[in-house]
Amino acid sequence: MEHAQEEEVGLEQSQMYCVQRPIYNQELLQGQLHRRQRTRQTLGQRLAHSCRCTSKKAKSHLYNFLPILKWLPHYPVRRYLFGDIISGISTGVMQLPQGLAYALLAAVPPVFGLYSSFYPVFLYTFFGTSKHISIGTFAVVSMMVGSVAVREVPDEMVCLDSNTTNTTEILEFYSARDAKRVQVAVALAFLSGLIQLCLGFLRFGFLAIYLTEPLVRGFTTAAAVHVFTSQLKYLLGIKTNRYSGPLSVVYSMVAVFSNITTTNIATMIVGLTCIVLLLIGKEINFRFQKKLPVPIPMEIIVVIIGTGVSAGMHLHESYKVDVVGNIPQGLRAPAVPDIGLIPAIFVDAVAIAIVGFSMAVSMAKIFALKHGYTIDGNQELIALGICNSVGSFFQTIAITCSMSRSLVQESTGGKTQIAGALSAVMVLLVIVAIGSLFEPLPQTVLAAIVMVNLKGMFKQFADAMHFWRTSKIELAIWVAAFVASLLLGLDYGLLSAVTFAMITVIYRTQRPKYRILGQIPNTDIYCDVEEYEEVKEYPGIKIFQANASLYFANSESYARALIKKTGVDPAALLKARKKAQKRHAREIKAANEQRKKAVLKLTNDVEAGVKHEIASDDLPVNGKFADSSVHDMSPEEHEHFVEPKSDIHSLILDFTPVNFVDSVGVKALKSIIKEHNKVDIYVCIAGCSGPVLNELTRLNFFDKSVTRELLFHSVHDAVLACQMKDGSAAQAGSDL
Repeated sequence: MEHAQEEEVGLEQSQMYCVQRPIYNQELLQGQLHRRQRTRQTLGQRLAHSCRCTSKKAKSHLYNFLPILKWLPHYPVRRYLFGDIISGISTGVMQLPQGLAYALLAAVPPVFGLYSSFYPVFLYTFFGTSKHISIGTFAVVSMMVGSVAVREVPDEMVCLDSNTTNTTEILEFYSARDAKRVQVAVALAFLSGLIQLCLGFLRFGFLAIYLTEPLVRGFTTAAAVHVFTSQLKYLLGIKTNRYSGPLSVVYSMVAVFSNITTTNIATMIVGLTCIVLLLIGKEINFRFQKKLPVPIPMEIIVVIIGTGVSAGMHLHESYKVDVVGNIPQGLRAPAVPDIGLIPAIFVDAVAIAIVGFSMAVSMAKIFALKHGYTIDGNQELIALGICNSVGSFFQTIAITCSMSRSLVQESTGGKTQIAGALSAVMVLLVIVAIGSLFEPLPQTVLAAIVMVNLKGMFKQFADAMHFWRTSKIELAIWVAAFVASLLLGLDYGLLSAVTFAMITVIYRTQRPKYRILGQIPNTDIYCDVEEYEEVKEYPGIKIFQANASLYFANSESYARALIKKTGVDPAALLKARKKAQKRHAREIKAANEQRKKAVLKLTNDVEAGVKHEIASDDLPVNGKFADSSVHDMSPEEHEHFVEPKSDIHSLILDFTPVNFVDSVGVKALKSIIKEHNKVDIYVCIAGCSGPVLNELTRLNFFDKSVTRELLFHSVHDAVLACQMKDGSAAQAGSDL
């Protein structure tokens, strides 16, 4: 039985194919193919077709715009509802403390974090395509919002007498400052939402591909450092200004350490205790995640304990511990964002819109791949745009997907966005009913929650070693994103990182891998001759391949690499040929002059009567000497005899990896062909794809000297044609 199986495997491995066909160049191949007849529509016809409205088309657009209409009517209540309820409660329990904590990052009062944990989450249920991500406040985006709010409304903008000790005036100062920062944050959410909506309707969902994984991870790692440093003053109870813009991390650290002697010991003890409890809770959840039905909600437990201890011990009054303070009960009436702030925050809004979308779509893709469904990147843009722009009318800050909450929502059995809606309902209950109970909550507790949630981001420092082993270019992108975002701020850092990532793409296309190919014996397979011992080159034929397109940025390097790899420099050969022709022309001229002198001397000797002394074998025959050293060779004979020759008679350019060419690339290609033809080297192109062929035609590549006969369907076709051409030339030479 085993022997039979081995024979079957051997037969499968030794399967062969044999195809007998002509050698195809592009001219011959196109002559045997018949193009499909296609009727081109006019612009008016295309517009009329796109604007035509049918019931099926309207229904399709409605379902795409409101994905909930697809899955809600078929919602399996018995199978999904219990899991969604448990998941919604678990996520809502996390949503509450994180909403309060991340509001501090955004430089707005904590209640606005609760608003941002309700309206956008509820809206995403209707418009989002992901079934598992948790929308709401997120550390990175909140930090970006806070940087803009502090930049636009610094503490110095709101006047306060330095000698003032009146509590009422101090409260009015903070109230006025916070109100202006809320206006900035709300306007930022509105504008970033509009940008996301526009990009979504224009089908620009593909923009996320430019935020490559190393870039995003380097950026978020730097953001984690920003967030951590911004929370130090809350953890230690130190009074310092909040900084934004370039070098804000340095300024924040200097401010904290220069005022380290003013640390509030009670605040620090409460904060460090909360950090320890949270880390223990996360470790238990990680170690026993398979045994626990739901994760232990340590964040809400810490919030409840911290609130109770603060209220019972009067930490604010007795120990000057800063607390959350006033949390208004109920929802605010809708209000129009301040449009006048748009010019000042436009660039920041673009950065927040793109970062928020990239975070959400990356997490959504992970869960979609895991659970076997698809998401629509453009609809995700529209959903986030609606969440941000509509939510801003209800005083929300910019939101996106939270990684930690999304993992909890998925791991606790969540199947649809019903879980997200239930978590929003839990936050709503807190806002309208029990929000005031959290007023004694120490700010250091929220700082502890923020810092512990950065643990996963700080683990991304290990990415540097991973990228060092796998790709130096990706490591450079990670380092550039991290350093730029750390030193220049998150907005300019992101822009710098994207620019650097684009430069690496240009760098890669300018420095592709160049190879000389050879044949695996008795096959039509061609591989790198430097990589495999079995691969052999055909005598007189060079096959050149570059794994990049041919365009303005790399056309010169392509030509240089061709000379280096093949060892044939047409310009040098032509120069050597001209030098040889000039040298031998001088030799011919000198030989002719010697002959004339000899003839003249001979004539003089004859006239002097010494003709009998000249040996018969030295006499000129028919007016010429028999001595080969002065044989009168024609210029053509000399050129053929002394012209520098190359051992290569044919050059094949493998265009299989080429995706596009431009006008500069076409000019370089024509120059290569013509220069090699001048030194009698036949150049042809193999494996040219249809789109590239169309571009060559459109860019007037073909003319009388460069025809479609130079293009071959495959490398093997080109090799066989070159062999036949060389054989015909050799036969013609032998016939002559």
